[in-house]
Amino acid sequence: MRILEAISKTAGKYFAFWVVGIAVIAYFIPDPFLFLNNYITLLLGVVMFGMGLTLKPVDFKLVASKPVPVIIGVMAQFLIMPLVALVIAYILQLPSELAAGLVLLGAVPGGTASNVMVYLARGNLALSIAMTSLSTLLAPIATPLILLALAGQWLPVDPMAMFLSIVQVIIIPISLGVVIRRIFPKAVNKSSTVVPLISVLAIIIIVSAVVAANVQSIATSGLIIFSAVMMHNLMGLLLGYATAMFMKLDESKRRAISIEVGMQNSGLGVALATAHFGPLAALPSVIAAVGHNISGPILATYWSKKPVETNEEAPVNPVKERVQQTGSN
Repeated sequence: MRILEAISKTAGKYFAFWVVGIAVIAYFIPDPFLFLNNYITLLLGVVMFGMGLTLKPVDFKLVASKPVPVIIGVMAQFLIMPLVALVIAYILQLPSELAAGLVLLGAVPGGTASNVMVYLARGNLALSIAMTSLSTLLAPIATPLILLALAGQWLPVDPMAMFLSIVQVIIIPISLGVVIRRIFPKAVNKSSTVVPLISVLAIIIIVSAVVAANVQSIATSGLIIFSAVMMHNLMGLLLGYATAMFMKLDESKRRAISIEVGMQNSGLGVALATAHFGPLAALPSVIAAVGHNISGPILATYWSKKPVETNEEAPVNPVKERVQQTGSN
């Protein structure tokens, strides 16, 4: 178990490097990875099951006790990111599938890796966890409706089919993880250190599958879509912080909302794009899987050196657990 724990920590710590490495390999040697496209949904379900294993009732306590910052953050997430994606798609005149894929990336909920970044940035971890949890639970309704409104101009959107997909790959696995934790808490706590390794492996496989299926598209559109995704990410971080500042929230909450708004569940974006729009539309989410795990640590490192008032709302026990989930974006 100690060996697995050490491997798991290493995998989480260098997650971005593993993603970049496998993406390069899959680009130059795509054939061995093509069959993995059949397992994207299953792999994302595994990642979400791991998220469910970490959830506790205390994670939702802030939503009930002090809901205003959570509501502000989630509303900012589901408004800012899709609209920014729409504007970028128009400005760069992206092809239909890439434009729809970028809007899809903006419409998915926050990824759990954002919780780790908020912790490292000395932000409000309780708020971060509450935002991730609430946005994930709202995703079956919010994501399809946003796509219908904004991306339907490029590709046909079936909101009911997408609703069922999100329930299948997110809600059911997370619920199962919560139930397993409830029934077998000791066993889950003992195995929690291995969860990041499983999540990292799942995301790496998803990235390799999509890159292998889009070698030609990456060769022709790689630079423009990379620029679009990074602009999207940076604008999300900036506007998330600005929204929290405008609402006069304290610095720890500003940092949490900034990172939560700027970092999406790229794995879900890949799965939904592949299933409903085609493999090319998954490209923005694949790039985000790398880009978000580069910009996030850079910002977290910068903020970690800047003093911020200690927030008494931050939970003690979930901190270590969330830090162990680095690879679960």
